Amino acid sequence: MISINKNCFYIVLFLIQIAVPVTGLNNKNIKKTDDELLKTIRNDDRLNLVSKKAEKLIELGLNAGDGYSEVWIRDLNTFIETASKVADKNKIKEALLIFFKFQGKDGDIKDGYTSIKNVNSEAVFYYSNLATGLAAHKNTVETDQESSLIQAIYKYVTITGNWDFLQEKIDGKTIQQRMDNALGYLLNERYNKKYGLVWGATTADWGDVQPESAWGVALDESSHKCIDIYDNAMFLIAIKNYIALIDNQHEKSYWASKHKQIAANIMKYLWNKPNHKFTPHLYINGSPFPFDFKENDIYYHGGTAIAIEAGLLNKKEILIAYKKMKENAKAAGAQTIGITLYPVYPNGYFKNSYMNEYIYQNGGDWTWFGGRMVQQLIVNGFYQEAYESLSPMLDRVIKHDGFYEWWTPTGIPKGSRKFRGSAGVLWKAIEMLKEASK
Repeated sequence: MISINKNCFYIVLFLIQIAVPVTGLNNKNIKKTDDELLKTIRNDDRLNLVSKKAEKLIELGLNAGDGYSEVWIRDLNTFIETASKVADKNKIKEALLIFFKFQGKDGDIKDGYTSIKNVNSEAVFYYSNLATGLAAHKNTVETDQESSLIQAIYKYVTITGNWDFLQEKIDGKTIQQRMDNALGYLLNERYNKKYGLVWGATTADWGDVQPESAWGVALDESSHKCIDIYDNAMFLIAIKNYIALIDNQHEKSYWASKHKQIAANIMKYLWNKPNHKFTPHLYINGSPFPFDFKENDIYYHGGTAIAIEAGLLNKKEILIAYKKMKENAKAAGAQTIGITLYPVYPNGYFKNSYMNEYIYQNGGDWTWFGGRMVQQLIVNGFYQEAYESLSPMLDRVIKHDGFYEWWTPTGIPKGSRKFRGSAGVLWKAIEMLKEASK
């Protein structure tokens, strides 16, 4: 049962995440920030303009964007806070429930769902008697679906105050039980005991395309299993969120122990301390790339941003990471720190030509992740760095009148023009920065 005292708790959480979505904001840092910078932020009309544009877009639907018919959980997780303010909350609730209606017996969560009429031959689709008229899909090379859903539910519950959602039942199981099953899936099916971390197929940073096959989204006999920072940092955040939502002290202790172990193993096996970066891949059954390829030289921007969100780096390391991202963006000729990685994987290393150099997830510039790095800069008191990083992202939204999915380094917009993930992370970063400027 949920304690009545949580009424007060969710009111506080609502204020933190919507009115002041900067958990950990330090007023001492505000006092040390240059007054001129704060005045500039307060007087920057671009912030309100882009924020309103984002709200207008997200108010209209929950699918990933105009290039996608599906509601994807990894995308919804990044704009659910905006949606909880401007969209129909009942539709948000139903969207979250649908993911559980497609949940596998082993606890796995699918990537997304769409109307059956949109089914095509390019992917494997799943069906459920609990969600008639819909079909779901899953890019099995990735390991962020379960973590994304847990995070999204945490945001939805704490913002809306709908704690009863956790006790709703689907096919005899409560949502809380199904959340536990989802986390359990990662430990039972995607956990490497040798390293004490979750694994996936080889992809580019947070991407969902493997190099071994032309389509590249499904695990198969050619896949090279590995461990990366993005999947494990996402898992850490999900565990922390789940602990905050449950009352059972034994269960809290169990997951707190897992959180501690995984965090320690990330820093033990993935953190390259001398070079202040995360190792791209810790391979379990060999690498798909040539033996003389220096993959460890590649810096993963997205995974690093999520690692910071997971609390894995201290402020000194965060500042070093930011400076490295700036250097990489400059070297790549990119407009923002949202470039996925640098240096890029050479042409031909991925059989899918959409993963050639500086295309899509192989060096494309994604506000979807760059905006999350901006958020973490704000959380940690780096306001000047956050503002200068956010500025070019605002400019191109205004110039091209759209929240594009990704951009070439030279600033050519690509993919979905109305990509809600980009809108959501920008909206949150703007709200955080505006609050910080007060």
